Amino acid sequence: MWFKNLIVYRLSNPIDLSADELETRLEEFAYRPCTSQEKSKYGWSKPMGKHGESLLHVTDGNILLCAKKEDKMLPASVVKEALDEKIEQIEADTARPVKKKEKDALKEEIEHQLLPRAFSRLGTTRAYISPKMGLIIVDASSHNKAEDLLALLRKSIGSLAVLPVQSKAAVEQTMTDWLQNETPTHPFELLEEAELKSPLEGGPIIRCKNQDLICNELKAHIENGMFAVKVAMQYAESLTFVLNEDLTVKRVKFTDVVMEQKDDQDKDDKAACFDADFAIMTGEFEQFIPALLDVLGGEEQTISE
Repeated sequence: MWFKNLIVYRLSNPIDLSADELETRLEEFAYRPCTSQEKSKYGWSKPMGKHGESLLHVTDGNILLCAKKEDKMLPASVVKEALDEKIEQIEADTARPVKKKEKDALKEEIEHQLLPRAFSRLGTTRAYISPKMGLIIVDASSHNKAEDLLALLRKSIGSLAVLPVQSKAAVEQTMTDWLQNETPTHPFELLEEAELKSPLEGGPIIRCKNQDLICNELKAHIENGMFAVKVAMQYAESLTFVLNEDLTVKRVKFTDVVMEQKDDQDKDDKAACFDADFAIMTGEFEQFIPALLDVLGGEEQTISE
């Protein structure tokens, strides 16, 4: 349940639904496995998995959601091999070439035959709504996955006006300044990983790992026009993360100081542990997200129609 990535969206308007009303809307779009002839399915799943019954989980007003996706795996090479064999057989039997329209129909027929035997690839994307902060925080490795979840939520509740949170200062310029001039403002500190790029398309990329980032070598690259697109950092005694130029946060890892709060949990009570973990995580993010925006010059006010 602990989020490893953060893509943060600002709600233009509060979601004016009670938890019960929201769950009723989610149930209409609950995940159900693919039938034998379906290639993919996407819907809401229980955040607590087998330990829960609800399609949402609420703690301290924060609402945790989980979207589940199933994709049937039909390797293109398998389909192509079967299609080539079919075309070869038809051309041998009829002494005529198979035209494109017929090939497309044959391909569709082959996929139809193979789908019931195809393996499924399953994946989940979690997010939570923070009414207190006016945010939706998505644990997704890409904007596409985050947008898929938001689209499902929008379909479920009828409307959802959100925009990605933006900082007033350009993230790449701020990170570059940190490397060139000084370390970021307390309570943030640079770790030992960064990525620099050339402004030229197809230009060089410098990746540093296990290296002091405040050094003459990196300063020289920056003076030659390169800029930072990724920097590893630590926030207080709370968590480590990698900040990207698009303000996405990757590889979130909570420190031992935070995880020690779990020591008093009753490990046999899965529901209570889940609830406590969610409370700890969201409590940390309530401090971290505003602090990150503050060190980047504050949040840029955006308007969503």
